[in-house]
Amino acid sequence: MDEALLRSLTPGVLGILVRRGADFAAAEDAVQDALVEAVRVWPAEPPRDPRGWLVTVAWRKFLDATRADSARRRREDLVEEEPRPGSVPGVDDTLQLYFLCAHPSLTPSSAVALTLRAVGGLTTRQIAQAYLVPEATMAQRISRAKRTVSGVRFDRPGDVATVLRVLYLVFNEGYSGDVDLAAEAIRLTRQLAAVIDHPEVTGLLALMLLHHARRAGRTAPDGSLVSLAEQDRGRWDTVLIAEGVEILQAALARDRLGEYQAQAAIAALHADARSAEETDWVQIVEWYDELARLTDSPVVRLNRAVAVGEADGPRAGLAALADVTGSSPDSSARGHPLPRATAAAAYLHERAGDLATAARLYADAAREAPNLAERDHLTRQAARLNTRRRRERGDGATGPGTEPVS
Repeated sequence: MDEALLRSLTPGVLGILVRRGADFAAAEDAVQDALVEAVRVWPAEPPRDPRGWLVTVAWRKFLDATRADSARRRREDLVEEEPRPGSVPGVDDTLQLYFLCAHPSLTPSSAVALTLRAVGGLTTRQIAQAYLVPEATMAQRISRAKRTVSGVRFDRPGDVATVLRVLYLVFNEGYSGDVDLAAEAIRLTRQLAAVIDHPEVTGLLALMLLHHARRAGRTAPDGSLVSLAEQDRGRWDTVLIAEGVEILQAALARDRLGEYQAQAAIAALHADARSAEETDWVQIVEWYDELARLTDSPVVRLNRAVAVGEADGPRAGLAALADVTGSSPDSSARGHPLPRATAAAAYLHERAGDLATAARLYADAAREAPNLAERDHLTRQAARLNTRRRRERGDGATGPGTEPVS
């Protein structure tokens, strides 16, 4: 059974049923029933037209469910409208499905789950495993989302920005269980780029490819995180990097800059450097300036502060960080609500040679870490600096911060 083929056909089949008049929830249930039937039948009797087969079976499943409904008049109308067997018109409803699943009335988590189910073709079990929640919990989430969008028709243009935010959320979830959400997000974004001509769609695709290209270098053999500066760049996927850069250049050439293109440009500069020391931090700061103008995001300004610390020195970076956190350059930023502000302060203090403050901040950041991998990484950073401080004191150093960190 070609699972990839089934998943690629799912959004088109669902879109056809909705366009014929089925409400979204009933159509999605019928498509899932048809997919189950395909898994049972196709290995022994593969159809000549897989898409047409799925449309026919899904429509019949929908009619069967409709016949059990109390709305007799509507049911008879739908039966009369049943199309004759034959090829299916080549209308692609994938784009409308993206807009429907990213409806503004849905919460981000519901929009992501519905996108993975309706457009991605994943099962509820697979999505639940990816999010590490019980299958029943995910089933309820998807069911509520389907009910929310059931009355929405394809009669208004959708919001591309909302769709892109949903796909970006999917990508940032990474992977767990038997579903690689990062790879799934790339697949869906490629699909979206094939049906809509928009520079930010290709900008997001380039960003995903450039980040995904570094994936193999992000973890050590024991599963621990590896910082960007310490990654083995020989493990980066140069084919994905080349593709991402090519897509980005084409998007930038259209002179319609957006936040995903700017983020991709920063990722491309990191990917282009043969070593951490060769990174063009000055240009990265300039791109963060562009990104800050586009988004005015405190997270962007936080990342810019770290880049300033690399380009102009750690004290300049701490000053830029203080502008973000509202604290003095020499304060700890401990407990600041901005995610990873404490970790950024720790890194810049270490670069400035203030090992005592850096070690304390790494420990603080570990307690604030959003996941176990980051917590372990930050705890190791704190332990490393404390070990170094003890060694320096044993060698007769007068105290912490007497020399810059190499």
